[in-house]
Amino acid sequence: MGGYVPGEQPRGKKLLKLNTNENPYRASDHVYEAIRKVMEAGLSRYPNPFGESFREAAAKLYGVEPDWILCGNGSDDILTILTRTFVGSGELLRLAHPSYILYRSLAELQGACSEEVYFNRDWTLPEYFWNPVDPKSPYHLSNPQSTKLKLVFLPNPNSPTGTMIPPSDLEKYAEKLPCPLLIDEAYADFAGTNCIDLVKRNPKFMVSRTMSKSYALAGLRFGFLIAQPQIVEQLIKVKDSYNCDSMAIAAATAAIEDQEWLKQTTAKILSTRRRLADRMRALGFEVPESSANFTWNVHPDANRVSHKAIADYLKENGYLVRYMNYQGWGDGLRISVGTDEQTDRCLDLVEEYIRKL
Repeated sequence: MGGYVPGEQPRGKKLLKLNTNENPYRASDHVYEAIRKVMEAGLSRYPNPFGESFREAAAKLYGVEPDWILCGNGSDDILTILTRTFVGSGELLRLAHPSYILYRSLAELQGACSEEVYFNRDWTLPEYFWNPVDPKSPYHLSNPQSTKLKLVFLPNPNSPTGTMIPPSDLEKYAEKLPCPLLIDEAYADFAGTNCIDLVKRNPKFMVSRTMSKSYALAGLRFGFLIAQPQIVEQLIKVKDSYNCDSMAIAAATAAIEDQEWLKQTTAKILSTRRRLADRMRALGFEVPESSANFTWNVHPDANRVSHKAIADYLKENGYLVRYMNYQGWGDGLRISVGTDEQTDRCLDLVEEYIRKL
């Protein structure tokens, strides 16, 4: 297997990162106070194995009981737990494509198979995505003999595009699926809606979240799942004994309790996202409407404009963006929303490059 390749994390040379969708703003002051208290108390004791303080805070926010929440070492840990729980060797995990490329790696690690169903060009999903497996699938099926569909991963909003499928559509379509559906809502705090109400109504739905993006805790590693308690009860059997450390639990709890910070910070990011999209469109790029903290930018004149060359030019001038090339689909630039100053300088460099052509 090739393995998942994370976005570039530079060492040494100072580069401004707009490539991994990190929050450009400092986390809530309450986070640092919570970490300080943990450090003062010491680290000689194991953390709470379930992250109970966070479960209680998140349950209060989302209108469920604490036993609906599963804590993880980042949302990637949640995705790993789900794959290990639901998908056995030789069984099938269905994915949307192009989307988060880690999903395929998780299936490979499990000895499972994967089926990558391509988005339509308008970033909706074909009818096939919601149906049981066809052994003659028109999409990439890693093992055509495997028809035991056990789990579906769907990022919503999607990466790399930031596009979103309305929850009402998901509820209607998912009834056809013979298995659970995980809605990966890593970027949902930047969107106008989410699928948590679907989880409350239907045990087939599960929602994963991360504290890395909207809460500015990418360096800490904390994510969580919202699912009905009878499912969480089984997932707890699969997770590592102490999968979240004391500092991460305390920091994530303080962060999710500070909703005023989230509201103010998200408003700034949404404003900058609009300016980023508008200006890239003015430079000739096609930019789908984003519900995340990044935009997906594709120039229609591939003979004249090279996305890879733009990414290289930006890097030479101190800015990292994510060049992505998806097999069977094409390439483009994913640009994370920075501060206004960071975003404007990045856009100036893109415009500078385009003018030289």
